[in-house]
Amino acid sequence: MPIPFITVCTVSRPLFSPVLVYFLFILFLLPHGHHGAQANSYKNKEINIGVIIDVNSRIGKEEQTAMEIAAQNEAPKGRSVSLHFLDSDRDPQQVASAAENLIKEKKLIAIIGMHSWQKTALVADVGNRTQVPVLSFASLAITSPTIQLRWPLLIRMANEGSAQVKCIADIVRACNWRRVIVIYEEDAYGGDSGMSALLAEALQNIGVEIECRLVLPSFSSVSNAEGLVQEELVKLENETLSRVFIVLQTSLTMVTNLFREAKKLRLVGGETESAWIIPDSITNMLDSIDKSIISSMNGTIGIKTLYSNHNKEYVKFEKRFRASRSEEENSKPGIYALRAYDSIKIITRAIKSSSDDSSSLLKNILSDSFSGLSGEIRFEGKMLSQNPKFKIVKVDGEKSNELDIWTPDNNGGVKNTNTKEKAWPGLDKVPKGWAMPSKAKPMRIAVPAHARFKEFVEDMNRNNSNGEIFRGFSIEIFHKVMEQLKYTDNLQYIFESKNGSYDDLVELVHNKTYDAVVGDITILSKRSKDVEFTQPYTESGLTMVVPAKSKESPWMFMKPFTRGVWLLVAFILIYTMFIVWFLEHPSNPEFKGSLKDQIVTAMWFAFCSLFFAHRERIYNHLTRVVIAVWLFLVFVLTASYTANLSSMLTIQSMEPSVTSMESLKSNNLTVGYDKGAFVGKYLEEMHNFSSTNIKEIDSEEKYIKEFESKGISAAFLEAPYAKVFLHKYCKGYIADTSHTATYRFGGFGFAFQKGSPFAREFSEGILRLSEKGDLKILENDLTPPNECSMNVSSDETRSLGLKSFWGLCLISFSTSTICFLLSLIHLIKNYQRYEEANRGSVTPSGSVWDKAARIAMYFYDKEMGLSRAQSSSELSLVMIQS
Repeated sequence: MPIPFITVCTVSRPLFSPVLVYFLFILFLLPHGHHGAQANSYKNKEINIGVIIDVNSRIGKEEQTAMEIAAQNEAPKGRSVSLHFLDSDRDPQQVASAAENLIKEKKLIAIIGMHSWQKTALVADVGNRTQVPVLSFASLAITSPTIQLRWPLLIRMANEGSAQVKCIADIVRACNWRRVIVIYEEDAYGGDSGMSALLAEALQNIGVEIECRLVLPSFSSVSNAEGLVQEELVKLENETLSRVFIVLQTSLTMVTNLFREAKKLRLVGGETESAWIIPDSITNMLDSIDKSIISSMNGTIGIKTLYSNHNKEYVKFEKRFRASRSEEENSKPGIYALRAYDSIKIITRAIKSSSDDSSSLLKNILSDSFSGLSGEIRFEGKMLSQNPKFKIVKVDGEKSNELDIWTPDNNGGVKNTNTKEKAWPGLDKVPKGWAMPSKAKPMRIAVPAHARFKEFVEDMNRNNSNGEIFRGFSIEIFHKVMEQLKYTDNLQYIFESKNGSYDDLVELVHNKTYDAVVGDITILSKRSKDVEFTQPYTESGLTMVVPAKSKESPWMFMKPFTRGVWLLVAFILIYTMFIVWFLEHPSNPEFKGSLKDQIVTAMWFAFCSLFFAHRERIYNHLTRVVIAVWLFLVFVLTASYTANLSSMLTIQSMEPSVTSMESLKSNNLTVGYDKGAFVGKYLEEMHNFSSTNIKEIDSEEKYIKEFESKGISAAFLEAPYAKVFLHKYCKGYIADTSHTATYRFGGFGFAFQKGSPFAREFSEGILRLSEKGDLKILENDLTPPNECSMNVSSDETRSLGLKSFWGLCLISFSTSTICFLLSLIHLIKNYQRYEEANRGSVTPSGSVWDKAARIAMYFYDKEMGLSRAQSSSELSLVMIQS
């Protein structure tokens, strides 16, 4: 069937002249060839432009009206513009054939239109053969570098789709949605112009998963589009949990059916937790479609090409546009109408200075730059070069409200221009984008059926088939978080007891059998790849629990003080002994005798003073000061030593029977771990334990039996389990905590499906509990104070160190030194008087060392003289002579 074309709107400024008729007659007589440049004259008063659009669609009608207005407004002075419309709602091959016929019959200088890339490519081939430039409205996801080589006369009056895809990805990221559903309508060739692949890459870069792709057939290819859309949406509702729907390239008729059926299923609407995002191809039509269609999109977020609607040129155009379409309910021009107007304007501007060939026209179009109704018109690489800007709007009832403006130059982010709103731009509430549990379809939560430590999870209703009653630390955390998030009344869920290992429980969430797992689930990197974990509510690490043995030592009497204290006390004792000897032996007969006797006397005096048992009489007042301070120091040291030693002997010190993993492996000893936990495989793979030496233990009571029967030499438990175990059995067992700090894990948390918003919200609830101190209170309730917790101590804290005594020792040392210096000064003065009395027999002063030697000899001679005195009178005489 031949393609009909319609010629409309031939507008001229001057009257039709006979010269033009003659000129056209001459052109008609010229031979026709395959090159349009030879047949078409760019100097004719009538400018013939071909337009290929869907004249029956809403967009096509708007474009037609806009082009007719442009043909009247933008025609060069003294010339007219004739538009020849060709209906594009046909097979692309037929459209291309009709376009070629139209070029030959109407002597077209250019062709405008085509929103489909398939039709654009075929018409561009026609343009190559006939040397007629082609302006296309079709947008590509990514521009191939071969386009300009293959179609040199093709100009794209559109931007790449990558900017729009980036904008969609930024909206998804700003709203914290982690899983989405993509919907698009395939074209006649089963494609989507590459938009879905581009979107998938953009979402992958921000960690968002596409849960499902709903590919709708072309609307014209199905007889019952309404029933098909309803069936597909029901499948999505039953088989997916994500409620974030991203609609890509889709016709208006298909979108209308899509939202109508979605509204029936309560998948769209401001009161739901669903979120819909529509592209600019749909949002740009919101200004011109019926209000009944807009109302079915309530709550939808749309991307709309940004343009100015306040300048004089736009206001004038809008007035004429509305007047031409006054019969319609909503006749406001959209971006398609504005771009159609600009496409006519750019050709009429370029033809003013064009010579009689297509290359000149093409060059003038590409080099032109002006501010049009749709924005800045400038070409680079034969496509619009300006960075697209988008308005982000939200459909509210029968209208759309602007939320924000997105531009590519704000680092790919969404900039909130409305600072009064707390939520992301202008939204009072961000939809969760997730299927909310209901009574008919509650959230199914798996709980470990056989938790090894009942303090964390315990099934209290094993005899009841419902299995819904659980208690324990982990369950208590879950309920506390529910209260924090105010979910107690509106979040429907059921607990189900499940057997199997913890990895099996995580897999049940991964394969979507369950929505979550609540319990003592350790956060591991391997598990995090399959599920979404919450913030940990308790720390975790590997702890080695072993039988304890008494820590007895023959050197226990040395433990009350550290080595530093003992060395300091020995130094002060020797120093004090020297000072006492120095001060006393000039006047005290008990410190006289041979050098050996003097040393023994001084040592005996110092040792006895430790027990306040010295009997030697003190003659020197300075010595009494030194001894008083020394005895006070001895009193403090003795009291501290006695108290600390008594404490050590009262509280029995324990130490691990096994101190390292290496000793377990080298001695080929057997170790135990919780059945179903990851620890067994972890010990085998990461620490090279033999599988034959690793035993599964299915309850904490069996750990005791295995230890007592020597079935295992050590138990490797996660830190929270070890804390509970040692709280019960602290007298016989002890933990080697060095492994806890070295081998740490993610802690205990709850597992949800990937993309679930509940994981993020529960994480916030756990953090609130921690910040308020409620989490610490629950941890303390897990291990209430008992005899074990009261006897916790360590060797380092029991042994008294230098910090306890250095001040008192400094006082004793300083006092002894001062007394020593005073006595030494008195001795030097006596020596000087001795020199003056015996000046004739004394050698003149020499060096300092010689003088010191004479003082020492004087001291020695005086002492020898004193030692020969037998009576107190003789002793007094010697002192006078000196």
